[in-house]
Amino acid sequence: MSYCLNPSCPKPVNHPKSKLCKACGSKLLLHGRYHLVKGLGKGGFGATFLAADLALPGKPLCVIKQLRPNTDNPNFLSMARELFEREAKTLGRVGNHPQIPRLLDYFEDRKQFYLIQEFVKGNNLQQEVKKQGVLNEAKARQVLKEILIILRDIHAQKVIHRDIKPANIIRREIDDKLVLIDFGVVKNQVNTIGGGGAEQTALTAFAVGTPGFAPPEQLAMRPVYASDVYALGVTCMYLMTGKAPKNMDCDPITGDIDWFKNINISDSFAEILSNMLEVAVKNRYKTAEEALQALDLENHADSLSESMLYPTVGDTSNTSVSRRTGISSSRRSMPSSRTRGRSNASRRAGGRNTSISRSTKSNTRISSRSSVEKSTVTNKVPKALPKPTKFSAEELLKAYSAGRKDFGSRDLSMQDLQKTDLSEIRFHNSKLVKINLQGTDLNKADFSNCDLRQAMLRNANLTKSFFKYSNLEGIDLRGANLSYANFKKVKLKGANFCGANLSNTNLTPEQLEKVKTNWMTIMPSGKRGFW
Repeated sequence: MSYCLNPSCPKPVNHPKSKLCKACGSKLLLHGRYHLVKGLGKGGFGATFLAADLALPGKPLCVIKQLRPNTDNPNFLSMARELFEREAKTLGRVGNHPQIPRLLDYFEDRKQFYLIQEFVKGNNLQQEVKKQGVLNEAKARQVLKEILIILRDIHAQKVIHRDIKPANIIRREIDDKLVLIDFGVVKNQVNTIGGGGAEQTALTAFAVGTPGFAPPEQLAMRPVYASDVYALGVTCMYLMTGKAPKNMDCDPITGDIDWFKNINISDSFAEILSNMLEVAVKNRYKTAEEALQALDLENHADSLSESMLYPTVGDTSNTSVSRRTGISSSRRSMPSSRTRGRSNASRRAGGRNTSISRSTKSNTRISSRSSVEKSTVTNKVPKALPKPTKFSAEELLKAYSAGRKDFGSRDLSMQDLQKTDLSEIRFHNSKLVKINLQGTDLNKADFSNCDLRQAMLRNANLTKSFFKYSNLEGIDLRGANLSYANFKKVKLKGANFCGANLSNTNLTPEQLEKVKTNWMTIMPSGKRGFW
């Protein structure tokens, strides 16, 4: 079919070969090249269409977003034009991210404004939940981390999305990655417009986001980076419950939503989500980076705890038993002062936490964690961690093949472990000077607080690995896959990253100045050869 763009057209659907709309006489081919296939959605000030670009080989599909001012008021049109151009420039910046649709074109046509963006084939998360059911905690964590990384990158561009929700997150069919869409027109710049008037009110009403997902400060037209964090927290709750905020139970007096009533998740994950869902900005994670750090810390707390409780490699069966009993009992005995991290039983009963007042919430959030987590937050090595003891490659491979993955506080310097499978291994607090891990699979490996000086990790798979507080001086990481790796507070002088994949890592420009890169290096931004 062919679709008419005239907002007032009574019958916009036409024959595919029609050049003019039979109902209103408008031209059907936009800008001389875009053939509209169907409408995707519309709102008070705009509409979205799927179109084919006839000017390119293969007539690839694209998404056309139309802003419809629907007035002849020159002041209104001037304001809309300015906001539209600013938004296009913003999309041009953030569209360089590999998980955000690229801006292909933008123009004004017959007093209406158009953005042409890359078409992402796949289902959004709202569709996934309706088709496949709600997500468990593990899958929700994956979504949370992936979107937080995208938000961290766009916040670095001084852009606030303002409309995070399941319908605006697409799982790209070609590679299964999540893509953040719909940086809707005028959202990013609307709060810079001064003065009042009905025209401004109309524009700002379009820009506040989705009720239930947008936090109070955003609805009051004072959005901050933490506004996206809140909306992502609500999104996670939807993914795990299948319920929109308006359909959840709330306290009839305070209006507080009982987010955790119908789900069964760990206390640690509940604490992270509770912080994201704080109504007051001052009690919420201020940035996506803060939330990411909390998630990474919580993910690695288990391995750090084990390194303290089990400093030596003993009998595999005894160790597995002690892990199951020692760690869990340690956690059960820890005093809890989480802001909303109630036990799952109390959540299902609908009980409310009254043990901590709001005024002391920020001071107790960190103190409630175990001593292991505290040591990580303060960047101090726990005194209980022993000096690394000598260990051979043969011993490690034998223990790993038997199911052991914790090798903390070991001295494996000069050992040869190249081209082996050591995924999810934990080397925390180990001495690995000049170790040979070339071509080794080290997916999700924990190298926190390790000495990796002059280590050989060329062409290794280090996806989602954890190097926090480690010494990587002189390390050879040429051609290694380091996507999503954590490099917070590491020593990098003389490290070689030529040809490495650094996409979605938290490496800073200051850190990259200390290492060797080349035109083949994929930088954290996803671009090759430059920041």
